[in-house]
Amino acid sequence: MRYLVLADIHANGHALEAVLADAQVRGFDQILLLGDLIGYGAQPNEVLDRLASVPVAAAIRGNHDKVAVGLDDADAFNPAAKQGAEWTQHALTPAHAELVRALPRGPLIVTEWIEICHGSPYDEDAYVLDALDALNALRAARRPLCLFGHSHAPTAFLFADNELHCRETPEDFVLQVMPEWTCLVNVGSVGQPRDGDPRAAYGIADDDRKDVSFFRVPYDVAAAQQAIRDAGLPDALAKRLALGR
Repeated sequence: MRYLVLADIHANGHALEAVLADAQVRGFDQILLLGDLIGYGAQPNEVLDRLASVPVAAAIRGNHDKVAVGLDDADAFNPAAKQGAEWTQHALTPAHAELVRALPRGPLIVTEWIEICHGSPYDEDAYVLDALDALNALRAARRPLCLFGHSHAPTAFLFADNELHCRETPEDFVLQVMPEWTCLVNVGSVGQPRDGDPRAAYGIADDDRKDVSFFRVPYDVAAAQQAIRDAGLPDALAKRLALGR
């Protein structure tokens, strides 16, 4: 089984379409959604409709999903993020809001090899940003491969031979997961990358070959920016798309 791994789409329909088209050429069977389907971007209903049309094996909520449907407050958000969440809450149709509200919290076990979470396997809202975060997350992981999002940057932490290793994950990199390893992997953000590369990021986890492939694909950033501006969302949310920050 080949799983298309999508994290942090953030209501960016232009990026999502580019990723789905690119992944279709590479081949996949089902999709794993790692949360933050909406928030920041201007196309929450369109993104949710598109995701309803593809084969999703498992999906979990992210912090922006929760805030946008009233399951959490926006106290931890910066002003632009808070304004984006408020706009999204009003823009969502009742049916789409109910779909988001029904998303389960992570972590979620998918197969004997894979589990998924948004922030970390011990706290759905926690960020994994450094070695200590990674060690805590790896200790909480219940499967050899834990796929996570939230930080918007491709990353791979491995616990092997009683040591923590951080692997670089360049474009078209394939991480082979050895049986004795525990791995914590972020394939990057579809809709709002933050690693300095504005191209949409995604991955494919192959449950048979036990590997994860990392990909980048260009999309119409200008169109996504214009949609944000046309919606009256903060201009900072548009500008950051071109920077990959």
